[in-house]
Amino acid sequence: MKKLALAGLVSAVVVGFTTYSVGGQKINDKDLLNQAKKYFQPLPKEIPAPSGNPTTKEKVELGKKLYYDPRLSLSGVISCNTCHNLAMYGVDGVETSLGHKFQTGGKNAPTVLNAGFHIAQFWDGRAKDLEEQAKGPILASVEMAMPNPELVIERLKTIDAYVAEFKKAFPNDPNPVNYDNVVKAIAAFERTLVTPSRFDEFLKGNTKALTYKEKEGLKLFIEKGCVSCHNGVAVGGNMFQKFGIVKPYPYQDPNDLGRYNVTKNEADKYVYKVPSLRNITRTYPYFHDGKVWDLKEAVKIMGETQLGINLTDEEVDKIVAFLDSLTGEIPKDALKVPVLPPSSPKTPKPQIQ
Repeated sequence: MKKLALAGLVSAVVVGFTTYSVGGQKINDKDLLNQAKKYFQPLPKEIPAPSGNPTTKEKVELGKKLYYDPRLSLSGVISCNTCHNLAMYGVDGVETSLGHKFQTGGKNAPTVLNAGFHIAQFWDGRAKDLEEQAKGPILASVEMAMPNPELVIERLKTIDAYVAEFKKAFPNDPNPVNYDNVVKAIAAFERTLVTPSRFDEFLKGNTKALTYKEKEGLKLFIEKGCVSCHNGVAVGGNMFQKFGIVKPYPYQDPNDLGRYNVTKNEADKYVYKVPSLRNITRTYPYFHDGKVWDLKEAVKIMGETQLGINLTDEEVDKIVAFLDSLTGEIPKDALKVPVLPPSSPKTPKPQIQ
């Protein structure tokens, strides 16, 4: 009798672990996994590179140094990492980043982690890929403020160690130190910034990788319709969508027209690239304007503006729990700040004024 009772207890525990209820509906791990696989894919080890810029060890090492080097800015104090701080999951933790002479842009700096999986770069999608994106901030007057590519190259060509590294990274280029190669190297480094998480382990079949509450949140995330925009390998980033489909976004600046500024298509007013939700618990503040600091508030806003539903506090809590399972591991080598080569007496000096 004792053996039967013990067997029954074990059975109940197993059933309790694999079968649970969300919104009165019973589900089990296998069904949830199969359902999730319809919308999501695990992260690959590396972001695929375009044919014109294959990823190489030499290019990645050079790109990492350039990413961290403030000499790519006019003032000599702003680097790519300033606004996309890898130690802070690729963001800077402010509404809009501080640029040259303490100017600010109009958008929140999105994370650089996993960005190469996206359909395009920038909130309005004006850059088709990481290479094109990397060209922008260096020359933007409110960001790194270099007046032209020539000054960037003039600085780099006076640094002997950089000249040697460009030759190694681009051995078939007769003039390797050029602006296109600067952005190719940075993009190559950024394609290594992949952050696998427990959710990827779940998608690969390890149903124990998520907690009970996270699984409840995943089920809600799917059934409430969040997956209509946040899907794929990056859990977002693969489409553009109007912000305020059902109800206007409460903090919307009427002068910020989103993708319309790129396409001049009336239908693209207040349309933005759907952000990836990977590492979302660490990449606050939220949305294109950085106006929302609490992830739970952001989830509620999304329910109201995009889906036309009022999520309960309990539902929001469970969805946020699931979103935390998307917090991944930043590549350790990327977090090791590189020792940058020294300038020479010929290197153009920083310009603060």
